Amino acid sequence: MRFGIHLPQYGRVAGPDAIARAARHAEELGFDDVWVSDHVVHPADQGYPSPYLYDPLLTLTWAAAATTRVGLGTSVLVASQYHPLWLANATASLDALSGGRLTLGVGVGWSAAEFAALGQDFRTRGRRTDEILEILRICWTTDPSSFHGEHYAFDDMRVLPKPAHPIDVWIGGGSEPAYRRAKRAGATGFQLIGLKPDTVREPIARLRRDHPDPATFTISLRTGWDPQGMDPDEIAREREGFEAAGVQHVVAAPWRTDLDSWLRSMDLLAGILGLEGAPA
Repeated sequence: MRFGIHLPQYGRVAGPDAIARAARHAEELGFDDVWVSDHVVHPADQGYPSPYLYDPLLTLTWAAAATTRVGLGTSVLVASQYHPLWLANATASLDALSGGRLTLGVGVGWSAAEFAALGQDFRTRGRRTDEILEILRICWTTDPSSFHGEHYAFDDMRVLPKPAHPIDVWIGGGSEPAYRRAKRAGATGFQLIGLKPDTVREPIARLRRDHPDPATFTISLRTGWDPQGMDPDEIAREREGFEAAGVQHVVAAPWRTDLDSWLRSMDLLAGILGLEGAPA
């Protein structure tokens, strides 16, 4: 099993020093990757997430510049809120600048108010996401690139530089449309959110019907592991339960509101998980 950690990208803890230090610390501790969330806008009456949220791709670029090898991931990017050509260029640039470290987790979003503020149709977000995933594949691999769909169309566009490596695309969610999207889009992984060992087995079984080979399709889970807010034994038991159920990768998101506490949670979690750089 591989382990990632969410960066202090949101709330009172967030800031350039916090992001860079947490990214370096994740690399030192032996976490496989660092992760960010995505909300372009925040309606004032929307209670979640924190309205203080650094842009995901800029945050990962900042983290990449502070590190040399730790992976970078979005959990998850609301792809349909971006123009696909811009997104293709931004993600390819980030992957090239980081030396091929990006994993792109993609979801459809859930806040109708966010889409309204951006002048976008909430009802078509799934179909637009399907087209965007195809456009990303085309733009990352062909030059020049052309596409003609229901929502987007262009001819002979050059999107350079290309990514430094084939970017893994993981679909985020838990609905039947998300499962089907992972199959249609040729995704290399899926990220489940907020499940427990006793509720994760059925989604994993559903995903494995379409993607039977764990070597070519990763099942990831984002969870709220924080040893300063949870019983460490509970985290250890959940880790064992997730692994037994077939989860291959876990992203933990600490709850801390200051950097020292965030880094301390990372240390404690590294120890529970047996990471090579965990403090003695």
